[in-house]
Amino acid sequence: AEIQHCLVNAGDVGCGVFECFENNSCEIRGLHEICMTFLHNAGKFDAQGKSFIKDALKCKAHALRHKFSCISRKCPAIKEMVFQLQRECYLKHDLCSAAKENVQVIVEMIHFKDLLQHEPYVDLVNILLTCGEEVKKAITRSVQAQCEQNWGSLCSILSFCTSAVHGDAVLGAEKKVGEGSRAGAGRGDMVAHADPEHRESSRAAKGERGTKGHSNARVKAGGHSPKGAHGILDRADELSDFSDIRR
Repeated sequence: AEIQHCLVNAGDVGCGVFECFENNSCEIRGLHEICMTFLHNAGKFDAQGKSFIKDALKCKAHALRHKFSCISRKCPAIKEMVFQLQRECYLKHDLCSAAKENVQVIVEMIHFKDLLQHEPYVDLVNILLTCGEEVKKAITRSVQAQCEQNWGSLCSILSFCTSAVHGDAVLGAEKKVGEGSRAGAGRGDMVAHADPEHRESSRAAKGERGTKGHSNARVKAGGHSPKGAHGILDRADELSDFSDIRR
């Protein structure tokens, strides 16, 4: 009810509509800041970028105001609607084309701290990371540098771990393709002729790991994250777990 009341009184110009989703019990933070950041930097964009900012913000404000009355008033449903409408407006008005022509401005708008606090902000950056190698590399370099300024060598450690995991996944996929059915047959023989004592010891080891695996399930699975998360944002999620230490 508080969001609906705010939307009715919010003006059509500016970022008032987005502020309605922050000053309430759901606290979907980030929409208002994204709007203000785009407006503050609009003068740095070329004509296409300026047009994108105007059209995308108008699209989001109109859609949020129109769709809100049609959905459940529970916070999870409201959040999902916000993320969906944001993605639709960015794609409809071609965020990637604007980003490719204004790479440096886009990079300057992205702040590492916001990736740890604001889900709509993460959603925006995830879309930007699909906008071609130039945009992706520029954003990755910038976020990594900001991360190291805030967290020091911890960022390098997480970067190495993530790269190693991704590299192993690629090598594993290539190996499977190269070995083909021969590898499958080999694995079948190994299972068929495995030593009973070895199987028992394996089961015991798995049992011991089970409790540890359960306690780490949240870390591996992660919290709610907008679709299409990429490596640099996975590292940002990991770093958010250390924010209490800094405070």
